[in-house]
Amino acid sequence: MLSSLIDPAGRRISYLRMSVTDRCDMRCVYCMAESMTFLPREDVLDFEELFRLCRVFVKHGVKRLRLTGGEPLVRKDIGVFLEHLGQWLHYPQQEGGLEELTLTTNGSRLALYAETLFKAGVRRVNVSLDTLDDSRFSQITRRGKLATTLEGIRAARAAGLAVRINTVAMAGVNDDEFDDMLAWCGDIGADLCLIETMPMGETGEDRTATYLPLSKVKMELARRWTLESLPDRTGGPARYMRVAETGRRIGFITPMSHNFCDSCNRVRVSCTGRLYTCLGQEDGIDLREIMRSGGDDAALLSGIQTAIALKPRGHNFMLGAKPGEVQGPARHMSVTGG
Repeated sequence: MLSSLIDPAGRRISYLRMSVTDRCDMRCVYCMAESMTFLPREDVLDFEELFRLCRVFVKHGVKRLRLTGGEPLVRKDIGVFLEHLGQWLHYPQQEGGLEELTLTTNGSRLALYAETLFKAGVRRVNVSLDTLDDSRFSQITRRGKLATTLEGIRAARAAGLAVRINTVAMAGVNDDEFDDMLAWCGDIGADLCLIETMPMGETGEDRTATYLPLSKVKMELARRWTLESLPDRTGGPARYMRVAETGRRIGFITPMSHNFCDSCNRVRVSCTGRLYTCLGQEDGIDLREIMRSGGDDAALLSGIQTAIALKPRGHNFMLGAKPGEVQGPARHMSVTGG
C-alpha cells in the first residue's frame, strides 16, 4: 500500500513518534526544569485515543512506531497498550502492517517491563544514559539512580532486546567519558549514539555553555578507535560508524552542527494529540480536538495530511550569542515526545 503521507519536499512519512505521557520520574538538565508542572490528566489522550491515532497513521503508510514520553513506562497499563499495538507487526505490509514497534526510555522501569516489551513484539529499545558515574548521573537527572537504569539495561539484554544507548554530549559535564562509554557498550553488546544538545524549552541550565559539536568528538575518538563508515540508515537522524575494536556501532545525531532534515521521514504526536511535523518548529495541528468533537477517521486523516502538507524543509534550532539564550521551540522536549 502506497503512503498517502508525503510532504512538500517529496519525503514519504513512514515513522511516527507517539508520546504517551508528559510525566517522567527524572528531571534531566537538558530536557526539563527541576520544578515541572505537568498536564492535567484530562488533557492527555487516553489509550483508546492513542490507539486510534496510531491506527490511522499505520493504515496510511507509517511503518515504524516509537513510543516516547516523558518516560513512557511510568504510564499505568502501558504493557497492555503495547500488546495491542504489537498485533500490527503480524499484518501483511500491504494491509497496513508495522515493520517495527519500539520505544525510548530512561531505563528506570525497564527491569519491570523488559519481558513484556519482548512479548509485545518490541525487539530494540533506546535507553537514555549520559554517564557511568553515579554522582554525575544524579546531577544530570536530578533524581535518578544509576544502578536502577543499569539493572534495566541488563534486563533488556537478557530478555532479547537490542539496546542503543543515547548519550547527550555536554562539554565540561561528560565529555571525558566517551571512550569509557564506547568500551562499556562493546562489553554489553549495545550501540552508542551521541547527541548534540537541542535548545528546547527553559530548563534552568545554560545550554550554550555545555554545547559540544560532535564533529570535534568524532575526530577525537578516531584517534583512539578505528571508526569505519557505514551506509546504515534506520529512518532516524543518526549517522552510524562501525567501531572495529568492539564490533558495535556508534551513531551521531547533529541537529546543531549538521542537520539531518533532508531525509526526515518522521512526525511526532504529543500526549495531548498535537501533531508536530518538525521537532524544531512550532507548526502542527490539534488531532485531539478533531477526535473529541466527533470527527471520524477520514477527518483525522484530512487533518494529518493538511499538517504534513505544511511540513517545513528544515528546523530552526540555534544557540544564541548570549549565555543561556535559546533559539528554538519554547516547549520542552518532554512535551513534544522526544
